[in-house]
Amino acid sequence: MSNRIFLCLAHMSEAGWEQKYIQEAFDTNWVVPLGPNVNGFEEDLKQYVGRLSDGTTAVSKEIVALSSGTAAVHLGLLACGVGPGDEVLVQSFTFCASTHPIKYLGATPVLIDSEPDTWNMDPQLLEQAIQDRIAKTGRKPKVIVPVYLYGMPAKIDEILAIAARYDIPVVEDAAEGFGSRYKGRVVGTFGRYGILSFNGNKMITTSGGGALICPDTEARNRVMWYATQAREAYPYYHHEAVGYNYRLSNICAGIGRGQMHVVDEHIAHHRHIAAMYRDAFAHVDGITFHDEPQEMQSNFWLSTILLSEKLKVKGEEHAYEQPVRGAVGGAAAQVHGGGPVHTDCEPNRNVEAMRVVLDQAGIESRPLWKPMHRQPVYHDAPAYINGISEDLFHRGLCLPSGPMVSDADVERIITTILSAIR
Repeated sequence: MSNRIFLCLAHMSEAGWEQKYIQEAFDTNWVVPLGPNVNGFEEDLKQYVGRLSDGTTAVSKEIVALSSGTAAVHLGLLACGVGPGDEVLVQSFTFCASTHPIKYLGATPVLIDSEPDTWNMDPQLLEQAIQDRIAKTGRKPKVIVPVYLYGMPAKIDEILAIAARYDIPVVEDAAEGFGSRYKGRVVGTFGRYGILSFNGNKMITTSGGGALICPDTEARNRVMWYATQAREAYPYYHHEAVGYNYRLSNICAGIGRGQMHVVDEHIAHHRHIAAMYRDAFAHVDGITFHDEPQEMQSNFWLSTILLSEKLKVKGEEHAYEQPVRGAVGGAAAQVHGGGPVHTDCEPNRNVEAMRVVLDQAGIESRPLWKPMHRQPVYHDAPAYINGISEDLFHRGLCLPSGPMVSDADVERIITTILSAIR
């Protein structure tokens, strides 16, 4: 592991805060999905997301700590009343955890393409989709789910204005955007609900976990009820609704409390790495670094580049000759193997060749997310497409960006990329 550079791994703080909170959990026998660490982590998150970049308090929100970001998406949609037969407007350019929970609830994802500045949900397409769905179904969509891709804030003011015109709630998927800001305010706090993820590769980690940002105490209590199996107030187990076992464990919350001591340090490091990539590729013909627009402050969870189709990379004539063994970017994942080498939508040959060059040098990289409207599982989902996300998928690559990536690592990554250009 020490010789390989991973894409993004959160790490433990040197101060040992995690060990302190975990030991307290064992010492007090709170080794369950509730307890002082869970309460403390929720309070830490509440204080963090409510503050503006100048340190003043912007909003008052409530937090429910959960077992995963996917659980937070599920419960956020459920809290907005999503059910069978409903439609949910969701960004197509995202990870499947943004869309799968819509199907859990028996609803239909309506996939919205991206705009080129942030790579996130296109507000113009969003409004076209709302009008078209109303015309075709006689009902307005139930929820709007923008995603903060790779930590980049979306054009949330425009999205919220459209949502207000049609009285549709917004659930912000900020799973990749913890600590990113729009006009000084933490993303995930603009809509009715906000999604956070603390998976092992996120800005901070609880090893696995997530949280739902809620508008008020009443909403928090309702979400908490669903997250703890929807039990009624009787001296025995009595259920009048289907609930879920989604609460975060006290042990994992202890890790999260420790990580909150270093979250600003992590964000600063990710932004420092992004600056190194930005500077290195600024004058390289054929490589474009994806930077943040004005009024937006990305956490740069992952730094990303685009390769021009004209850029020639060593070995691209052999790209896709051999099937991939295992899961690219997911060593612990169980995947189906033995399929064809190609799909009908894949990164360009020079992108795949660059990924292979980096992999052979012990450097993990990854293509951008494959848009959901090009995923076979969503082949029948309504989609409003402008070609932006598919073009980005063809040309994009994610580069190592985590807290354990050193300046020397970044320099080696840059050198490896530049030396692969022919």
